[in-house]
Amino acid sequence: MSGLSKVFELNPAGLNWPRGVVFLDVALVPLVVFWVIGHEQYLLSALFGLLLTALADPGGGFGYRVSRIAVFALTGAGVTALGFGIGGQAWGWLVLAVFAVTLVAGMAVVFGVHRFVAALLLNLWFIVALGLASSLHQHPRVTSHTWAQVLAWSGGSALWIAATLIGRLIRGRGDRPQPVSELPGGISRKKLTRPLILFAMIRAGAIGGTAALAFGLDLSHGVWMPIAAVVAMKPDLRQATLVSAQRVAGALIGAVAAALLLLLPIGEHGLRLFAVERGLEVVALVLLMHGAAIRFWNYALYSAAIAAGVLILVDLPQPTDYATEGYRVLWTVCGVATGLLGMLLAGLLAKRTAKAPPQPA
Repeated sequence: MSGLSKVFELNPAGLNWPRGVVFLDVALVPLVVFWVIGHEQYLLSALFGLLLTALADPGGGFGYRVSRIAVFALTGAGVTALGFGIGGQAWGWLVLAVFAVTLVAGMAVVFGVHRFVAALLLNLWFIVALGLASSLHQHPRVTSHTWAQVLAWSGGSALWIAATLIGRLIRGRGDRPQPVSELPGGISRKKLTRPLILFAMIRAGAIGGTAALAFGLDLSHGVWMPIAAVVAMKPDLRQATLVSAQRVAGALIGAVAAALLLLLPIGEHGLRLFAVERGLEVVALVLLMHGAAIRFWNYALYSAAIAAGVLILVDLPQPTDYATEGYRVLWTVCGVATGLLGMLLAGLLAKRTAKAPPQPA
């Protein structure tokens, strides 16, 4: 019980409702736009483009911010094109792409901690995009074009640039702090050491393995497995055990919450089904808003809110039933377990490397 209380311990100073409200205000723009044009299958790309670009915003002068955001947005557009472009291909290509993208993201630490975090954000988005593309490819009633998904992502990123411009006009010239100041902001380059390479390879292998199971065995909603593995695995070996426990607890809570909410469309048809699906999109948006606000209030609840919002948007286009919800939670547990095993193996290898005697010159 003491350990559980620590996992859900609240930090009142970590609440940041203005940040959440700003995200909600800006995110309502793509939500309303896609409602009007009737192409909700592109909403998730736009929301992720907006959310991840805001997280990757380095702060500073307006010109510096826009140049860095533009590089991130272009890289994200490429990742989006890759994910949706190969979403309908043979499962072997999907697994290879997951392994390669995850490995490259892990190696990005040589370019500085801030760029490393940005690479991990794009790594998560690639897994989500690949799962969404695969599910939309199997859905006969929904058409998804790769170029439109890329355009939606780019539009979300451009929306954040527009928000920074509006902020500059209101506050005047001068450097601005990083929007999410608690995230690492260092850009000094680092040496790619052997432990970092080992962890990057283990992480890529673990997430690639869950992708192989999900796509190779054609598991029902199996994409929840690699998503959970990405969420469960911490980005470096020095993070506290408490953070890992919070990450795992949040992933499980978010999966259960999303599964329960996705039961609502069961048995609904026509206009009522349309209304329920639009309502769930609003709920997902509100969950993401809460995630932006409570990031440092409690990390477990933050992880739960983000996971629930993302998983609702990923699986909303697909019909659901009670058995499906069981599969969703089951694959989440399997993904979390895989992530924990990967972290355990990485920790053991790191200790072994640290104890190894130096090689003679």
